[in-house]
Amino acid sequence: MSSLSTHVLDTVSGRPAPGIRVVLTQGDARLAEGITDADGRFRGFPALSAGAYVLTFHVGDYFRGLGTPLADPPFLDVVPIHFGAGDQGHYHVPLLVSPFAFSTYRGS
Repeated sequence: MSSLSTHVLDTVSGRPAPGIRVVLTQGDARLAEGITDADGRFRGFPALSAGAYVLTFHVGDYFRGLGTPLADPPFLDVVPIHFGAGDQGHYHVPLLVSPFAFSTYRGS
């Protein structure tokens, strides 16, 4: 089994992004759902078996909550990250996000 963590950083402010809804799915199964904490982290993920997963970040709601002017519909509203996990190891999937761009990588 593998473990998973995430960390969301708001690249506009240069700070962690609290209050972002995060959903982990595998196929049609919803495995975890929650909100990032004051440090921009969500820690409620289950152990992962080998397979394909999707982490979905609801960033449009976050930027709306900050009063950031967004188009209707916003350029980025929901950011899905598709990734694969092996049988063992730790997968840290950070998200760096603004209203117009995002990036991710496998962290440590």
